[in-house]
Amino acid sequence: MTCWLLCDAPLPLSVFTAALAYGLPLLAFAYFLFWLWMLVHCIVYEPDKFFWVWLLLIAWFPGAIIYAVMRYFPAREFVGPRWLRRSFRGRELRRLEIATQQIGNAHQFVVYGDALRELGLTSQARAAYADALQKDPKLLPALWGAAQVAVAEKKPAEVRDLTQRVLEIDPQYKFGDVSLAYGRALEDLGETAAAREHFARHVSRWRHPEAVYRLATLYEAAGDRHAAREQAQALLRDLATCPAAIARKHGRWQSRARQLLKR
Repeated sequence: MTCWLLCDAPLPLSVFTAALAYGLPLLAFAYFLFWLWMLVHCIVYEPDKFFWVWLLLIAWFPGAIIYAVMRYFPAREFVGPRWLRRSFRGRELRRLEIATQQIGNAHQFVVYGDALRELGLTSQARAAYADALQKDPKLLPALWGAAQVAVAEKKPAEVRDLTQRVLEIDPQYKFGDVSLAYGRALEDLGETAAAREHFARHVSRWRHPEAVYRLATLYEAAGDRHAAREQAQALLRDLATCPAAIARKHGRWQSRARQLLKR
């Protein structure tokens, strides 16, 4: 009967009926996958998981959408896909490029490089930062920008060298973000003793949850289970006393610290 209706109906009606017949199940399946993704994320990372798991199970629609808007995207500081941002910022990039040609000082190249890096154009950003450093080798924003490009390109040796240069000039630069990147690079390069020593100094000054967790795992790898346990417990205490929004943002480190304590 359905086949007869599709064959004898006008073409636009046939297309609409087919889309209705096959499109809705596909949409339902896509939403199920999205709901499952949000549920797993909630169980693994959400500090207030009991309420949100209950919501996702009882009101599965639109519970997943509510959770994504209220918890998932704010925690990730969602800014939209890069290809979409590039389409809207093309004129801005052109203006910044012209400024580097007309003014040509190091600052203009850094601003241009930052815009390129934010849009994922790492090779062009690298060239812009290199031009800035050629004009001023000790310019901190250019060194840090080049280090972030190296992070995106997964070149830990460059990250280590660039962040080390920044820390030698100003150890407080970016309130510990540079120090954290330097410690990550040491760990990625297998320099575990140096990374452990660096993170021990870092957490005494900046209580980044990631840094505390990394220090705990480095102690664990070195066989110092007591020190590893202390750092994991300290991380959980820090997140328990901080505002809920910050705790949600660092939920994955909280979850990993709990897993480390179970070990």
